[in-house]
Amino acid sequence: MRILVTAGPTREFLDPIRYISNSSTGYFGYRIAAEAVRRGHEVALVSGPVTIAPPAGAEFIPVVSALEMEKAVKKLFFKADCLIMTAAVADYRPERFSRTKIKKRGKTLNVKMRLNPDILSWAGRNKGKRKVIGFALETESTVKNALAKLKAKKADLMFAIGMKGGAGPFGDRKICIKCLKNAGRPENVFSTKDEIARFVLDKAENG
Repeated sequence: MRILVTAGPTREFLDPIRYISNSSTGYFGYRIAAEAVRRGHEVALVSGPVTIAPPAGAEFIPVVSALEMEKAVKKLFFKADCLIMTAAVADYRPERFSRTKIKKRGKTLNVKMRLNPDILSWAGRNKGKRKVIGFALETESTVKNALAKLKAKKADLMFAIGMKGGAGPFGDRKICIKCLKNAGRPENVFSTKDEIARFVLDKAENG
């Protein structure tokens, strides 16, 4: 198979120094890409800024912003058989970018934000016979919100992860993940990210 994986965060810059981002380390997506290479698949990895070396054997496309990730995915998507979108793409970006450092003025700073493109929704609408797999990180109503995302984005599978007590599933640690389809009960898996990466690839290969 030709598998396209996205990983890591995006950065949405306010000025040349400051940006809005999230805590994604990219570890999970990189493990999925490495496992796909190990299984003999042709792999392209589109990644936001992380500190991990890309897996040998994968085509590596580094990006920074959500707009850059959208451009890279759209360029590669129609050559792929499966998209596995683990990236934590920022929903919004600052409407204006200041070419110079924003100076401290007053007690508050108002920043107007613009909605970023929804890459997963675009892929779902244009997938044809391709398989599209998404991920949902939720702080409440994990299954309900992930099912809504699965249907709205026309994905084939959605892997949902809940944050208990604000503890994020970032980095190399065991997590509990729920595999959701449009029909049927969620499959629960609690294991290391390496093991879950193998589980995700099993689903990508066999459904």
